[in-house]
Amino acid sequence: MAAMDLLLAAIGWAGAALLLAGYALVSSSRISGDGVAYQLVNLVGSVSLMVNSAYSAAWPSAGLNLVWAAIGAVALVKLTRVGVAK
Repeated sequence: MAAMDLLLAAIGWAGAALLLAGYALVSSSRISGDGVAYQLVNLVGSVSLMVNSAYSAAWPSAGLNLVWAAIGAVALVKLTRVGVAK
């Protein structure tokens, strides 16, 4: 496996872990689903998976994660504008 393949696989696995961790934390009421922490976890996780998916030419997954990242970015902008830091 080439170094780039290994790096992008690690980025993809890290993104998957972040998305799962965020979901678990919200589901167990450890963080708020409408807070900055959750939105950041979702944004970083989805961007990581998007990069991995695009590199692997898994376009449906890359598209899904692009939309997921956009939703997270918009939510973060809104949270910043209203000054909410949960």
